[in-house]
Amino acid sequence: MSTPFPWSNENTESRLEIALERASGEAAASSVFTRLLSDRARQQASTAAGIDTPLAGALISVKALFDVAGEVTTSATKVLVNDPPAEQDAPAISRLDAAGGVFVGLTNMSEFAYSGLGLNPHYGTPQNPVYPGCAPGGSTSGGAVSVALGICDIAIGSDTGGSLRIPAAFTGITGFKPTQASVTMEGGKPLSDSLDSFGPMAKTVAECELAWQVMSGNPIASSAPTAARLVVPTNFGFTEMDPEVGEGFKTVVQSLRDAGFDVIEKDLGCIAQYDQVPPWHMTSVESRAHYEDHFQASPDQFDSRVHARMARAEEISAVEYRQTLNRRAELISAFKEELGQDMLLLPTTPKLPPKIEDLADDEAFNRLNLLALRNPSLGNVTDACGIALPYQHGGNTLSAMLIAGGGRDQALLACAKVVERALSSI
Repeated sequence: MSTPFPWSNENTESRLEIALERASGEAAASSVFTRLLSDRARQQASTAAGIDTPLAGALISVKALFDVAGEVTTSATKVLVNDPPAEQDAPAISRLDAAGGVFVGLTNMSEFAYSGLGLNPHYGTPQNPVYPGCAPGGSTSGGAVSVALGICDIAIGSDTGGSLRIPAAFTGITGFKPTQASVTMEGGKPLSDSLDSFGPMAKTVAECELAWQVMSGNPIASSAPTAARLVVPTNFGFTEMDPEVGEGFKTVVQSLRDAGFDVIEKDLGCIAQYDQVPPWHMTSVESRAHYEDHFQASPDQFDSRVHARMARAEEISAVEYRQTLNRRAELISAFKEELGQDMLLLPTTPKLPPKIEDLADDEAFNRLNLLALRNPSLGNVTDACGIALPYQHGGNTLSAMLIAGGGRDQALLACAKVVERALSSI
């Protein structure tokens, strides 16, 4: 089947063999995959020619927190490696399989998806192909690098506070965080029941749109590019910014205005409410609820930084946790009402990818991790949808982010196509 995408179900088998050879043999691909799915991928590739969907033949990487039949779902930890293999694919993964996707392998990630920088002391840290020696971004680190290197067409991952959009920003690709309810969370190891979303990364908006439509069970239909009014929030997201990011973003705003976009700057009224909903209340308490036995029994087998973040659950009471959830529910309504048909425009992250050597100190790691998470986390806490879009400026690979109210995924993708086009001309 001929498609407008860079894959075809007519050459899948040859493309797969090249991908498997690169994944297992190239130094640049070291630590990208926790396990290659060679046998299953070859079987999928041999049947792709008989599947009549636009996705058929696409090479896909799957984050190691998704159930894949016959494989142990490790979440790139040590403490889960002896769990029994999954009996069946997670529903979102099963839909990709039925649509002709070819699963190259399971990708590395921050342990339990609990970091925005992508380091992993157990399986190694994937190398950033765009910024050598720097963090790849997390938690979907291996997925982003698999696409950035061209080994895979699409990466499937999760996003709790930016885990699709941060690695996309750091490696120069596109990352889409859908509204949480649009893709079932069944069959995926959780970090935070409140904040997790499952979604794709790829080179383009159209590829992310296709993957999301398949994962969500929605009809496959390419949306027509449609602009929306964009709001640059003057009271959020622009402090502690690298000069390169700031200058690049100014160029983005001007380029979009030149392309005919209505881009306004104003305070976001619900930021005061947002400041009263600490994301760590949800991530620490909810992760402990899922992994408490391991947390207590095997602390020495954890990434020490992940264990420390989980330990923060003991700093708040059950009443405080419930109050946070209540305030979040109010915030979600206020954010959606205030934004309406508009969309936010922000730098995806305020900083360039930090050098891995600069992350050896826990204090530096924690500070830079929080900065990486700061802007994209707004979309998770408000149950919105967001997308990170790459562009080039001043010799740097940078990223701009759009956020739309929850449930407006298709409108966001339609607008992102127009923005993507404008960014390509910077």
